[in-house]
Amino acid sequence: MIITKKALPRRTILRGLGTAVALPLLDGMVPALTALSRTEARPKPRLGVVYVPHGAVMNNWTPTVEGAGFEFTPILQPLSGFRDRLTVLSGLDHKPGAQMPGDPAGGHGRITGAFLTGVHAKPTEGADFEAGRSMDQIAAATLGQQTQLGSLEVGIGLPEFGGACDAGFSCAYISTLSWSTPTTPLPMESSPRAVFERLFGDGTSTAPAVRQERMAKDRSILDAVTAKLSRLQDGLGAADRAKLTDYLTAVRDIERRIERAEAEVDRELPLVDRPAAGTPTSFEEHVKVLFDLQVLAYQTDLTRVISFLMTPELTAQTYPQIGVPDPHHALSHHENNPESLAKLIKLGGYHTGLFAYYLDKLRATPDGEGSLLDQVMVLYGSGMSNSNLHNIQDLPILLAGGGAGQLRPGRHIRYADGTPLTNLYLSLLDKLDVPIERFGDSTGRLPQLSDI
Repeated sequence: MIITKKALPRRTILRGLGTAVALPLLDGMVPALTALSRTEARPKPRLGVVYVPHGAVMNNWTPTVEGAGFEFTPILQPLSGFRDRLTVLSGLDHKPGAQMPGDPAGGHGRITGAFLTGVHAKPTEGADFEAGRSMDQIAAATLGQQTQLGSLEVGIGLPEFGGACDAGFSCAYISTLSWSTPTTPLPMESSPRAVFERLFGDGTSTAPAVRQERMAKDRSILDAVTAKLSRLQDGLGAADRAKLTDYLTAVRDIERRIERAEAEVDRELPLVDRPAAGTPTSFEEHVKVLFDLQVLAYQTDLTRVISFLMTPELTAQTYPQIGVPDPHHALSHHENNPESLAKLIKLGGYHTGLFAYYLDKLRATPDGEGSLLDQVMVLYGSGMSNSNLHNIQDLPILLAGGGAGQLRPGRHIRYADGTPLTNLYLSLLDKLDVPIERFGDSTGRLPQLSDI
């Protein structure tokens, strides 16, 4: 395909007081008389990680059929509308998360610390924590050279880094997935406002006083760039105007939802843990607004690497809205109690349903000649399988997205028992053009992920 339009700069940013509104890829940003494959519209793979704690009820997670004809089990059923963009992976092990001789009892810190690093976390309750450089940060070191943000780390219900959260393991291990160095865990952001302002704050004026000045004059960030938006829209074609309108509507919607959450800070709440100031009181709304922000981050190419801790290990999050009032961690030690297992199955389906919301948003967002869902590779899963035993064998792992043509989804692939999870990471890094020789306990690449 040859593009014949006059091009806007791909990195067009509309600046106002304390505001920098990056724009999505528009047709008008593609250079004239240039093959699409050689422009900014060419597919760009993005990497995402979504972590859910406490494993899964595996006989209600794992399909019995391999290949393209796999069935959607009760936990996977909410994802049935995404068969053509989903790969179910079985047989992957997480050996660095296993208890070693002399280790303290705390399995959750060990499991999370190793999940993206492939390294056995150092047992400590102090500040001398150590794991390894995480896979997402290895990707970000390369992909982040082309974006404003190297990576984005978000999470819900996160403890502070200080102190011990698990027997023998620092809170740092369960508070993040991402490590920039073996001794530098990256904090994850829970506040939608903070994430929003990281994406749309003007890098030259992010001081609180500047933000307050803008908000006093123009409540919305879009109000601060209204004149510039009008001038820009006058020069766009009909398709670009429609695309830009949809994008700006999404930005304003998220901003309003954040404002509503902030207005609820002082509202009387039921006797549950009060969310941090400015975060939604509803867990579901909190998850959805953070997913929406991730879509915007990819859409505007502000970053190509995102990790999301939907809730951490040891979470006491409850789900009365789906009939599961029990704290998640306590429930995960089910001792094969049928009632507890039924609740965990329902909870697993609830989490995949929220993930389906994210995938639907990605599929509905144009990117180049396809959608964002066509371009991303999103890893979804947990660092354990049977939560009652803290098993690290045969993990519940999914890959969503087309990976910019680098993946062949729509299948259930079963690998030999004992295949390291880190082999998947090597394979994904290859497809992101970030090849490395070895990672953690890896033994090689995974076959069958694509035809490439």
